[in-house]
Order: sequence, then structure tokens, then C-alpha cells
Amino acid sequence: MERFLPQKGFIVASMYAPIMFAPAPVLVFRENVMQKYDLVAKGSLLPLDTDRIVIKRVVLSGAPFKINKKSVTVRYMFFNTEDIDFYKPIELRTKSGKRGHIKQSLGTHGHMKCTFNGQLKSEDTILMNLYKRVFPKWSFDPHVSILPPAMVEAGDDEQDKEEEVVEGTEKREGEAYQMFD
Repeated sequence: MERFLPQKGFIVASMYAPIMFAPAPVLVFRENVMQKYDLVAKGSLLPLDTDRIVIKRVVLSGAPFKINKKSVTVRYMFFNTEDIDFYKPIELRTKSGKRGHIKQSLGTHGHMKCTFNGQLKSEDTILMNLYKRVFPKWSFDPHVSILPPAMVEAGDDEQDKEEEVVEGTEKREGEAYQMFD
């Protein structure tokens, strides 16, 4: 779910692939414009866990419109009454750490009355976290060639091509596994 790999730190990636058991090395390559492969990341497999899920978080925000002691009128989070009624059971929070719930909708333009565990300030922002389970893309192809087509010369006959691919494979595997020594 990350758009970019972090320069430092760890990241966990999920994928559909043949089963392998930890600890096994993982190398991640990216094909560049010259049809060569660049090493992007290296790491190892985590243990298989069927209970591990990947979730995506979206944060909705709203602004306080009128503030009473613990009751607040909030606007700009929703724009119709049906959405307010649908998301009523979800807990709200503010940037200052207060927690609350939606009490009722006010009118038809998305204003709502909420109660919090303390008095809010006018500069507070009301937030609602929404979570959605996501699955990895099904992009596994078991018939990926080891060498890109540009590395195999077009003038050779079939037997020479197969020998070059096998020789190139041994050389590439040797380079890849040297990083773990």
C-alpha cells in the first residue's frame, strides 16, 4: 500500500506466489528503460500467518461550527444526512486527543451534533478513521523469463539461445547471492 519505498526502515510486502518458508532471502528487482534489472530492495520472508491482514486507512476531517460544553456542531465532514446516519457508530477523535460520538444529524446539508469527553477549542479538527481491508494484486506469472529478450541475440539458432540463457542464469544467481555473504 506504500507509494514509495522508504529510504530507511522496514516495509512488509504481501503477494500471491508459490509457498516458501522463512527464513528465505528475497530480492526485489525493477526493470529499467534499458531493459536491465536494478536491485531495489533485499530482505527475508516473514513466517506464514493466515491471520495477518493488510488494511488501508482513510481519515475524514470536519470543523467545529458551534461549541457548547461537551456538545459540538460539526460541519464539512459529510454533505448529506444518509452518510451521517451510516457512520454514526464510529468513534470520533480530535487533534487535541478528545474522543466522541455522533449524536444526530442536523438539517440536510451535512451538519451533525456530536458529544465529546471534554470541551473542544475552536481551532480543533474533528477526525474519523475509516479502515478497509485490501488484497495484493494478482500479478504472479510463473513463466517469467530470467533474462530480458534484449540480452539474447537474434541471429543464433535455438540451441545456442538456450545455452546462453542457462549460462546467464548461473551468472545472475551468483551475483544475487553474493549480497547475502
